[in-house]
Amino acid sequence: MASMIADYVIVGAGSAGSAIAYRLAEAGKSVLVIEYGGTDMGPLIQMPGALSFPMNMNRYNWGFASEPEPYLNGRILATPRGKVVGGSSSINGMVYVRGHALDFEHWQDMGATGWGYGDVLPYFKRMEHWHSGGHGGDADMRGSDGPLHVTRGPRLNPLYSAFVEAGRQAGYPVTDDYNGYQQEGFGPMEQTVWRGQRWSAANAYLKPARATGRCDVVHGLAERIAFTDGRATGVHLAGGRLVEARAEVIVAASSINSPKLLMLSGIGPAAHLTDHAIEVRADRGGVGQNLQDHLEIYIQMAASQPITLFRYWNLLGKAYVGARWLFTRTGPGATNNFESAGFIRSNAGVQYPDIQYHFLPLAVRYDGQAAAEGHGFQAHVGPMRSASRGDITLKSADPMEAPRIRFNYMSDPQDWADFRTCIRLTREIFAQEAFAPFRRHEIQPGEHVQTDDELDAAIMEHVESAYHPCGTCKMGAADDPMAVVDPECRVIGVDGLRVADSSIFPRITNGNLNGPSIMVGEKASDHILGRSLPKSNAEFWTHPGWAISQR
Repeated sequence: MASMIADYVIVGAGSAGSAIAYRLAEAGKSVLVIEYGGTDMGPLIQMPGALSFPMNMNRYNWGFASEPEPYLNGRILATPRGKVVGGSSSINGMVYVRGHALDFEHWQDMGATGWGYGDVLPYFKRMEHWHSGGHGGDADMRGSDGPLHVTRGPRLNPLYSAFVEAGRQAGYPVTDDYNGYQQEGFGPMEQTVWRGQRWSAANAYLKPARATGRCDVVHGLAERIAFTDGRATGVHLAGGRLVEARAEVIVAASSINSPKLLMLSGIGPAAHLTDHAIEVRADRGGVGQNLQDHLEIYIQMAASQPITLFRYWNLLGKAYVGARWLFTRTGPGATNNFESAGFIRSNAGVQYPDIQYHFLPLAVRYDGQAAAEGHGFQAHVGPMRSASRGDITLKSADPMEAPRIRFNYMSDPQDWADFRTCIRLTREIFAQEAFAPFRRHEIQPGEHVQTDDELDAAIMEHVESAYHPCGTCKMGAADDPMAVVDPECRVIGVDGLRVADSSIFPRITNGNLNGPSIMVGEKASDHILGRSLPKSNAEFWTHPGWAISQR
């Protein structure tokens, strides 16, 4: 049996795994990263404007899908996860959101001691190389020399400023840095793009880690964790190979694959493991539970002027965008085209934003299908903190078989009220004077859709995942029966094993999850190395009238 050995073995070359690999190698440790997917080379991944391609390609995507969702009329929703170096950071929409300060305060309240806002802010700063592009922002709350380049799109299209101005006209705050002091409001959206190229965790962390000579990537499917005398000592790969760890094994395989690997290794709900004839090593009822995601709906408007990205939605246009990007790294291919954002509160009494907007000057779906109307624009909108919870369970003990993914989307009655609010508030924003020169009529869901029942029918038909699954190996206090890892990311009840990725989030954060996932990798690496950054005492903004006013 071929043997490979290093100080640390990391399962997954994604957002958190790459960050951990870099920090451990930087500290002089030897690291082997196990990754099932292949190379991230080539324009389909590296060109930001091509983002809909890798997300829909079996070569780069695990191709997971939910079970028929009981509250969405049995719809099966796509659940893409990156099967490539860089993981989901190589196929995602490149939107960069840290999350709200109070998200992390809530983590701490849930038993993730040492993960409050003051604890995580130094790690966000350490990972960032932030470029404001001359658009203001809170430089003292941002990082200036980290591996992860964070930029802002050029916002050349007049629709980007119309969206922010419409938010202001509707009575909402404007913020010039939602990742700084004030998240709430409308302003520029940030992206993990640098010099026109996708700045994935592979580009930011894994390539520099490999350049040290202390980190290498082993390609293979992790089947189960190897144990010696009750301690994790390596990982068994398909084909009979064993990758051994002198110090620790770190699982960073995603909120779908991390709980699957733990369960295949005998760590999880005992009854479920016994059903699949898997020997129970640690009875942890929380493994695979607490699954959360963000759902969103696209509110699409037909445009009265031919100024949208639809002008490139033909063979010649796409050829122009591609060629311009290849030769100059500029143009519509050099941005994810999500360049304006909004974070608002749904009601008085909501302390911090629970609705997010991504604005796009094109009416299109994630699968790349443009609206039949031609020129248009859209806002992706959805609630941030649904109470609905799902789970990841094994279909069988075969490591090649995908797990069963059940989100239970919209299972909480409040979700329906929240989504109706999202649609009505979005319509109000699009009705503002700032959009008067640009709007024709509503494409989706359509102006005729007005009553609660009509809206609910549209929601059931049109909601899509924002692809933010998390929470399936929850971090919490060691005496919490549903916690899987302790606040140092150590798997409770097992030695030598940690989990560090979006699966450990106790609760989903505000916005897109790539930023917080990388932060988890950064902070976990310090726990592994037995060190920590000094806590920040930075303040953050909450709306002074939040208790009595929605805006």
